[in-house]
Amino acid sequence: MRQRGFEIVSSYIDKGIALPRRQTAASAGYDFAAAEDVVAAPQTVTLIPTGLKAYMLPDEYLSIHIRSSLAVKHGLSLINGQGIIDADYYNNPTNEGHIILAVFNHGTQAVQIAKGTRIAQGIFNKYLLVDNDRIAGATRTGGIGSTGK
Repeated sequence: MRQRGFEIVSSYIDKGIALPRRQTAASAGYDFAAAEDVVAAPQTVTLIPTGLKAYMLPDEYLSIHIRSSLAVKHGLSLINGQGIIDADYYNNPTNEGHIILAVFNHGTQAVQIAKGTRIAQGIFNKYLLVDNDRIAGATRTGGIGSTGK
């Protein structure tokens, strides 16, 4: 039985996308790279496609963190601080679970991001539920932000 991992979304199958991997034996995070060349304009949110989706167990999520080199050297951050990919985001009907990184450029100069540049790291996490947790029948019906409508 598959427990957790990464796949390439169908629209990026033949575009040379590499699956995330850890860089050292003690690395917690799996590196995500840009699937296309992108320019992060100053003082603007830029969406960076990864061409990837992640599957995991129902009581897990994938946390996404900007790589420190991009934050320190180029003034980039994830616009929401940390991304959270829920287990039911995988293969959702709107965007197939495509992980897209929303990056903010705090600087005054545009930042060129080439395809293959490692942008963020993903770390799989377990989570806990409160006593008597109840879901009001909500199911994911789409992609980014779909559970908050």
